[in-house]
Amino acid sequence: MNILIIGGAGYIGSHVTRELLDNGHKCVVFDNLSSGLRENLFKEAAFIHGDIHDYPSLVNAMKLGTMLLNPNNPFDALIHLAASKAAGESMLKPEKYSSNNIAGTINILNAACEAGVRNIVFSSSAAVYGEPQYTPVDEKHPAIPENFYGFTKIEIERILGWYDKLKNIRYACLRYFNAAGYDVKGRINGLEQNPANLFPIIMETACGVRNEISVFGNDYDTPDGTCIRDYIHVNDLAAGHYMALNYIIKNNKSITVNLGSGNGFSVNQVLESSRKITGKPIPAKITGRRGGDPAKLTASCALAFELLGWKAKYSDLETLIKTNWNVYQGIRR
Repeated sequence: MNILIIGGAGYIGSHVTRELLDNGHKCVVFDNLSSGLRENLFKEAAFIHGDIHDYPSLVNAMKLGTMLLNPNNPFDALIHLAASKAAGESMLKPEKYSSNNIAGTINILNAACEAGVRNIVFSSSAAVYGEPQYTPVDEKHPAIPENFYGFTKIEIERILGWYDKLKNIRYACLRYFNAAGYDVKGRINGLEQNPANLFPIIMETACGVRNEISVFGNDYDTPDGTCIRDYIHVNDLAAGHYMALNYIIKNNKSITVNLGSGNGFSVNQVLESSRKITGKPIPAKITGRRGGDPAKLTASCALAFELLGWKAKYSDLETLIKTNWNVYQGIRR
């Protein structure tokens, strides 16, 4: 297949691109490099520097991007991974998230319709669920987001539903839980810029880039008092994109599924295991709880297994930490 990957130079996007290339597909990456990195690009994939807010360039990329692959074959699909993603920031800068996530996606959808691209895989988020009413969280759980980032994701899902009905766009909405780790074969080494997630913050602390890690509360109703989260290895996440794309093309049917490990690790578990594996002290300070942090959030991935035959292979805690450390230890001070 010929596939356009919007946001393909980012952390998750680069792993998705690598997965598609490994399976013999031809890829064009479209990215403005605001957070993506040139070092995350692959020589086997063509690259177009562009922005989803520049509608003419987006249409041209969809119409002419295949000239870089095969001028006789249009794109079979696109993967949409271009979005702002920091939940806390979204509460301070809703205008940024409205523009980048919602308006940007509308541009992508309209350009896809104009260019005749009918299959879309969209990176959604478990943030659409908000405070869990039960765990593990399945796709039938009410979508009541507690931050503006989650709101943008569920709104995009609703918009996709209308484009399915009105424009025959088939989509897969993949509700990520917490992506972590790096390519198990060591082929991707671009570090996330200004990370806000637990694993890269722990790694930066182990490297000496940060002095300490803040643990937001240790008085939750969990075995060790710290929050429990579902972490999915980015290679497992990438495989989910490929399998979801195959599903919607084969079945001509849109789907919405969770992608998580189905397991949960507490902040303290991740910290202690990281100390053992890295051999670093990784100082940590207990601070107050953050608003909107549930005690436990884990995924039910039964639907992804039922529809796609997908399940996590690399999302054990040791692999998550080791593949992170293999990349981050190169910057230790």
